[in-house]
Amino acid sequence: MNTIIPQFGVGTFRLTGQTVIDSVKTALDVGYRAIDTAQIYGNEAEVCQAIAESQINRNELFITTKIWTEHYSADKLIPSLKDSLHKLRTDAVDLTLIHWPAPSTGISVAEMMQNLLQAKQQGLTKHIGISNFNIDLTQQAIAAVGVENIATNQIELSPYLQNRKVVEFLQAQNIDVTSYMTLAYGKVLQDPVLAEIAQHHQASTAQIALAWALQKGFSVIPSSTKHENLIANLKAQDIQLTAEEMQMIAELERNGREVDPEGLAPIWD
Repeated sequence: MNTIIPQFGVGTFRLTGQTVIDSVKTALDVGYRAIDTAQIYGNEAEVCQAIAESQINRNELFITTKIWTEHYSADKLIPSLKDSLHKLRTDAVDLTLIHWPAPSTGISVAEMMQNLLQAKQQGLTKHIGISNFNIDLTQQAIAAVGVENIATNQIELSPYLQNRKVVEFLQAQNIDVTSYMTLAYGKVLQDPVLAEIAQHHQASTAQIALAWALQKGFSVIPSSTKHENLIANLKAQDIQLTAEEMQMIAELERNGREVDPEGLAPIWD
């Protein structure tokens, strides 16, 4: 594991306006220092406002954004990232990802990755990476810019979608795995197996799902609008699951993918 990516961050997917300001500000108040946003979320300026209101030093934070599919070409990627930096009121973000491989755009992985690497070389982002890439596309990204330039692949992972082939490949390449949708839109929260494990740890099912992901070596970015949930999620870091409990969760795999947009998603492994 190359631990470029903080293990625990707060996500902002589907949060806009005052909701995202309150969520990020609360997260920063209770101890989060990594924030995940994206151009398509339409909330980069609000994330910045939350940071400004929290009065936490920029150098204490790890900010991730993602380039949207319309901006992959050479003439658009860097201007779009500069626009994101303007909204976030920062000279550089810590991590910039290609959001979806989006084969329908007709832009090759090599081209989009080389454009992203240029942004890094210009000092607009400290690290670069990918999101929602399968093994084949990750190999193309590695061939284009070198494995040392791919900090993470941010992919959907939950007890119901364990994506083992991709995870094994990434970890063998020493590329950090960032798990999003770790609670499968809340579907895992009612799971009887997780509930049983949660009881043993005097924890919630959400904490168990997050603890599982952390123990697998993934970074997690759960979002919440509730103060108590933001605190509870962080406490997942203190839970140590037994080998038997990890095996019980391994058996929950059902290929339960929640996010698979046509034209954007690859053919999954």
